[in-house]
Amino acid sequence: MLTQLAQAVYVVAAVLFILSLAGLSKQTTARGGNLLGMVGMGLALAATVVLALVRSERPALVTALLVAMVFAIGAAAGIWRARSVEMTQMPEMIAILHSFVGLAAVLVGINSYLTEPAAIVHQVEVFLGVLIGAVTLTGSVVAYLKLSAKISSAPLTLPGRNMLNLGALLASAGLMVWFVAANAVVPLLVMTVIALALGWHLVASIGGGDMPVVVSMLNSYSGWAAAAAGFMLSNDLLIVTGALVGSSGAILSYIMCRAMNRSFISVILGGFGVEAGTVVASTGEQGEHRETTAPQVAEMLLEARTVVITPGYGMAVAKAQYPVADLTARLRAAGVHVTFGVHPVAGRLPGHMNVLLAEAKVPYDIVLEMDEVNPDLPGTDVVLVIGANDTVNPAALEDPGSPIAGMPVIEVWKAKHVVVFKRSMATGYAGVQNPLFFRENTEMLFGDAKTQVDAIVAALAAQTAPAAVPAG
Repeated sequence: MLTQLAQAVYVVAAVLFILSLAGLSKQTTARGGNLLGMVGMGLALAATVVLALVRSERPALVTALLVAMVFAIGAAAGIWRARSVEMTQMPEMIAILHSFVGLAAVLVGINSYLTEPAAIVHQVEVFLGVLIGAVTLTGSVVAYLKLSAKISSAPLTLPGRNMLNLGALLASAGLMVWFVAANAVVPLLVMTVIALALGWHLVASIGGGDMPVVVSMLNSYSGWAAAAAGFMLSNDLLIVTGALVGSSGAILSYIMCRAMNRSFISVILGGFGVEAGTVVASTGEQGEHRETTAPQVAEMLLEARTVVITPGYGMAVAKAQYPVADLTARLRAAGVHVTFGVHPVAGRLPGHMNVLLAEAKVPYDIVLEMDEVNPDLPGTDVVLVIGANDTVNPAALEDPGSPIAGMPVIEVWKAKHVVVFKRSMATGYAGVQNPLFFRENTEMLFGDAKTQVDAIVAALAAQTAPAAVPAG
């Protein structure tokens, strides 16, 4: 009876997960989608505990204590990280969480082989589950290290890197034949080592500019790893949720690759098809830049009819979203038409900028996507580029030798005036110099973005304050 009830709860949880994904597709319904997912996960955990107690060969008290200990460790670590992680650290946080899913798949696979009957179908499930899990594990660790700037974001270009990847896959296929035929642990362990190296090399071969796609891709990998673990554990819900995560992550990766004009196959296979020795754009200055000040920008904004704000990762680092929201409200109150232009891969995580702006209570209806804002830029008076770099780089469209060549960007240089908020003239995350900084209609506002936006707001307040009436 309890087993049947738990299976029924699994079905309810699966439906809630699907509804959660649907809710997360829009900003206005994202909070509800999150709540549905949380309820579904709570039901799934409760049903899994019931099944563990029913199926366990140990005394019920021992099983309950083991489950409680695992829950306590996981909950303590999760709550600690959720409360301490900065919004700017969310991309690397998600990457390292994906590595845990991969590690779980590897451990479950090896344990399942050692404890379950050696049926051929089960052996194939174990082998593929460990393979996907190992690739996800080390690939996610490399993504975390790149996103947190603990290693260089430049792509690793080993000689014959595509053949190395192909050789690893062929070797794994041969080891699977050996594993199934001999039912021996040696080929499984050898494949695990090869898969760990393959995962490391796949992500290390992808440049920093493509890291948002890599995070999404690893999300897909972790979903398939979870589905594989579900097959090994005969857990239907784990199979369903793993397939949901795997397929949705793959779809998102494909959409992002199209937005960046990147080959989907090239990215997921660690740069396959991209020749080594691609011309790298100059990282030096390409002319003279012009500087401006916060009061001058405030005056420019008050004289403008239309303003577009294009945020990037630098805004997140400076925590400037709140003063930016204040600036937006003041300009709109003064009759200036303000919109935001968000690139599909602004920041280092899909939707990162949208979350930050929503957090600061920026109205949803003025936050536009790249394709919506680009046609309006030629008629825009002022564009404020706050912490963005590669996503507004004209070299993507004008320099065939650039590492970001062909990537669609927000064409801010077509506006009448452009103000770029930056700490220095350093290159962006992709390591590519931006010719925008040296254009005649561009001015640089150096310093911390939050500090400078606060200064602009103060200057606006001073310039729009009513003059004092003299006494008498």
